[in-house]
Amino acid sequence: MGMISCPGCNHPVSDQLAFCTKCGMPLKMTAGPGAFCTKCGSPIEPDSLFCENCGNPLTGGNPGKESQHPDNGRKSGSGMGWKIAVIVLSVVLVFGIAAGLWFFLLRDDDRDRDDTDRKRDRYEATEEEPDSTVTPVPAYEPPAEEAAVEAPAAEEAAPAAAAEEVPVPRDGTIGIAFPTSSLQRWYMDGTRLKQQLEAMGYQVDLQFANDDVETQVSQIENMVYGGCGCLVIAPVLGGELGTVLQTAKEQGIPVIAYDRLLLYTDALSYYVTFDNYLVGQMQGQYIVDKLELDRNQGPFNIELITGDPGDNNAMIYFNGAMDVLQPYIDTGKLVVRSGQTSFNEAATDYWTTENAYNRMKGIISGYYSGTKLDAVMASNDSTAQGVVWALEGSSTVKKYGWPVITGQDCDILSVQNIIAGKQSMSVFKDTREEIARTADMVDAIMKGKIVPVNDTETYDNGVIAVPSYLCESVIVDANNYKKALIEAGYYTEADLR
Repeated sequence: MGMISCPGCNHPVSDQLAFCTKCGMPLKMTAGPGAFCTKCGSPIEPDSLFCENCGNPLTGGNPGKESQHPDNGRKSGSGMGWKIAVIVLSVVLVFGIAAGLWFFLLRDDDRDRDDTDRKRDRYEATEEEPDSTVTPVPAYEPPAEEAAVEAPAAEEAAPAAAAEEVPVPRDGTIGIAFPTSSLQRWYMDGTRLKQQLEAMGYQVDLQFANDDVETQVSQIENMVYGGCGCLVIAPVLGGELGTVLQTAKEQGIPVIAYDRLLLYTDALSYYVTFDNYLVGQMQGQYIVDKLELDRNQGPFNIELITGDPGDNNAMIYFNGAMDVLQPYIDTGKLVVRSGQTSFNEAATDYWTTENAYNRMKGIISGYYSGTKLDAVMASNDSTAQGVVWALEGSSTVKKYGWPVITGQDCDILSVQNIIAGKQSMSVFKDTREEIARTADMVDAIMKGKIVPVNDTETYDNGVIAVPSYLCESVIVDANNYKKALIEAGYYTEADLR
């Protein structure tokens, strides 16, 4: 038995022991009899390479040599440990780098989002808070809640201020939406109204819809979303604009119906027109007077032609005329040979001359070949022109002459036909007055003043009774056209040649 030094504390110990008696370090001796395994403590055979009990690898040699020192086994184990440690540290390093990269990317993303939010906030602040160097134009009808936030101390005084004056709309542009420019009446009215409003200092957007409802809806939408201050509308069809008018109402935009009533909506503010029922009565009475129905026995043949079935005014004209003529039809003094006596039967789509011509041509060929036609109650000049066109060269005109033909508007062609003896009369609605009353309404609305009206009961659009201004009309025929039209400055003599 020999002695060896403990590699941990250099304490001398027997080469037969498995552990240092001082520090407890395991001693590995793989040579010499009576050696023990440093892992499990089992006795081992000299010069064995592995412990037969646990399989621990052993190093051969004599005790006391460095290669057989128990510390050699520790060094071998420590090398494996360092390898494991390096692998672990590498994994930790990789995960650390990945985590750091993720952190910086996330922080950049958050910074980008924060920057976007700040930009949006600055944009919204710009939208909500105008530059203090620019005086903002007040909205037409500011919401009550905004007024309460901005000036809480003035809550009690606000109603009184609102009663005194309506604020000027944000945008002073006046939108004018008229049905067509192909008829003289609408082109002249639109142009003259635009000129008068511009002379009053307003910017004006005038649009004609070519008698197309969808076109007119689109034009009005553009005006509404463009921030116009007031709308003046003569509709293609009075009952087809409800949705866009509701949008105008939601935007606080007042709406004036010009000449044609807007139907089935509470978004209409005012109406400017003539007494259209009276216009119809004037046409009917003119026929009664010219045929002397109260003196003559008759019978007299008459046909009826009115305007578009979607135009409320057409029915009003027709009803006014029929209230005068119907008693004579009932007694047989007036005979409608075609049998077309209802409004729908007498209606003319879009009031067009061509449609009136086609219908009247069929009536003439079917009922008046060689038979006298005494009168045609036509509700306006464009339909009267279709009647004249259909009768030109017909056998009834050649044999009996021209019948009494009524009209309305005093279009140049119709006045020329009156002078030529083809059309008998036209109800002159001096649209200069209608234009002037409309401009007065617009001006009052824009300045927050009381809007002038002279009727609040006659015109019910199916939802509300519309405050209206009714202008006066006059009958024009061959006897008075010079005084009513030329001397009044509406036309020149050159216009009517």
